[in-house]
Amino acid sequence: MSGHSKWATIKHKKGAADAARAKTFAKLIRLVEVAAREGGSDTTTNASLRSSVTKARDASVPMDTIDRAIKRGSGELEGVQYEQMMYEGYAAGGVAMLVDALTDNRNRTGAEVRSIFSKNGGALAEPGAVAWQFERKGVILVPSAISEDDLMAIALDAGADDLQPQGDMWQLTCAPSDLTALRTALEGAGVAFESAETTMLAQNSIPVTEENVAKQVLRMLDALEDHDDVQNVYANFDISDDLFAVLA
Repeated sequence: MSGHSKWATIKHKKGAADAARAKTFAKLIRLVEVAAREGGSDTTTNASLRSSVTKARDASVPMDTIDRAIKRGSGELEGVQYEQMMYEGYAAGGVAMLVDALTDNRNRTGAEVRSIFSKNGGALAEPGAVAWQFERKGVILVPSAISEDDLMAIALDAGADDLQPQGDMWQLTCAPSDLTALRTALEGAGVAFESAETTMLAQNSIPVTEENVAKQVLRMLDALEDHDDVQNVYANFDISDDLFAVLA
């Protein structure tokens, strides 16, 4: 099981537990605002906005709240101007990390992200030092109640390019442009899924075998995910199930 994929599953479970938090809603709404500002308020022509709205609705953000965010982003209502930033760095044990953020103050956010890295045994890197190790993909997590053959029969025709077991989930991957079609195919077949999003998958993973290093890596991930400006964190660690059980 790859480290990043395992972390994606953990993040999903963490997100489900935290779904009622105002911070989670605020991050999703910020994403909607930026997408509307950059590509317009029409979800039929703005794929980024369509994806952001779907993600917000999946998290039970009220539609009127989403509509106001779209209007702020498109200029119909007054709002804050956010800038997208991608920070690259290394955690303990040489684990590569990408930090995707939306901020209204890049100096503040940059300093705070740098501090999180340094306090947890890591360091920021120069742009491009880490990003090449990741590939953007569409990822859907499906409960493993459905058989592999049945899921493959639906998914392959809709553009899926890989299917892997991830604990009690199946992980479907596809090109980002095929995510909507794959999601629609699953819905049409009555297949429930836990999450569907565009993410960054590590092309190779770094084994983390020492308990202390694993704790540092996961502590850094938690701190980054908890930051108000951070939208997503991507990492390439590989921690065994046995070590995860010890840490849990």
